[in-house]
Amino acid sequence: MAIARPVAVFLALAASSLVAGDYDALFGAMKKAWPQVTTLAVVCDANSSKAALSELTGAAGGMKVMVVDVKGPQDMGKAIGTLTGRKPDAVVLLAGDRVAGDGSSAASFLIQRMASVKIPTAATTDAGVKQGAALGIGPGTGGKLMCNAKVAAVAGVAVPAGATAI
Repeated sequence: MAIARPVAVFLALAASSLVAGDYDALFGAMKKAWPQVTTLAVVCDANSSKAALSELTGAAGGMKVMVVDVKGPQDMGKAIGTLTGRKPDAVVLLAGDRVAGDGSSAASFLIQRMASVKIPTAATTDAGVKQGAALGIGPGTGGKLMCNAKVAAVAGVAVPAGATAI
């Protein structure tokens, strides 16, 4: 049985091989719209999402990244409990994660619960924003900055200037 647990991810040993492409624009937009964000959380199947986690961590530029490892939807309740207790400043969705990736019911559950405790979610796809991520930009948005103003208001964060509302 998989247990959701936080793991502080500092991939300094792999830093030389990191490529930050998909997440550069996302973190740039987050830093501009939400300058108070210094601690990020990611909920994913850490083993299956190693490459994406490395890419995200490489782009995080000094932000602390907390990973909550889940092996299936049955672990999402424990993941929410962990995040509620640890209180990250924002949660980032990994688009291709098999458990909590954009478009999944687990991601919808995560987004709703985090917004209710004033923790915004960010994504790299329009599917993530349509599902409730407060901010989205990346290859899955065609490079366009998008926002979900309703969820941003619930989470208590600013809508990024110039963002297209969904």
